[in-house]
Amino acid sequence: MIIPAIDFAVGAVVQLVQGEQLALRRDLDEILDEFRDFPVLQIIDLDAAKNEGHNRKLVEKCCRAGHRVRVGGGIRTLERAREVLESGAQQVILSSAIFQQESPNFAWLEQMQVLGREHLILGIDARQNQIAIHGWRKLLPITPEQAIAALEPYGDEFLYTHVDTEGLMQGIPLERIRGLRACTAHRLTIAGGISSMMEIEALESMNCNSVLGMAIYTGKLDRHALLEQIHKSMSLPSVRET
Repeated sequence: MIIPAIDFAVGAVVQLVQGEQLALRRDLDEILDEFRDFPVLQIIDLDAAKNEGHNRKLVEKCCRAGHRVRVGGGIRTLERAREVLESGAQQVILSSAIFQQESPNFAWLEQMQVLGREHLILGIDARQNQIAIHGWRKLLPITPEQAIAALEPYGDEFLYTHVDTEGLMQGIPLERIRGLRACTAHRLTIAGGISSMMEIEALESMNCNSVLGMAIYTGKLDRHALLEQIHKSMSLPSVRET
């Protein structure tokens, strides 16, 4: 599955390089129209992730737009996760709050199980092969492989973001992903610099989803070609041209 990313900061859709440098800013209505034929969208509130405010009204608008959406960014409590699901999201992405004092917060993860494992995506963000939290600003002495092994019982899907290549449109190290794929039988979604159809096809061959940001916003990857790839992978008729 190919999943476009909608990231929010300071009241707008943005794309950031390495999670910090603003590369572009867009209107949400335009983006929802452009992505209307994609079956799944990923919504991240970057301000909430960094604990620098929130964009909840925009997140809720995405949840009501008719797509299947997965929502992350600043989900630190059961109450907030439940609120997001009740607003229309199918899944919530748990990330920084998974970790406490350089180890998984198992008590918190147990608490989140009341929502149902099928609604929980476990975010594994890594920089320099270490887990990165709080907007990727703090590194923990935990590798992605160690995190996956510890977190397997607490969700049905992992979202791995390769921060080192995120936003650069220079590709993602596929061998690294193959190693992670071997660590889990759970669904695995990959983000962070994916910029070619070859990479998307390689990830699909590993049974991995692809999250696209900068490459789709800049037009490096054509939306119609991506939709055709989705329909090809789902064995559905060709998507209409617009």
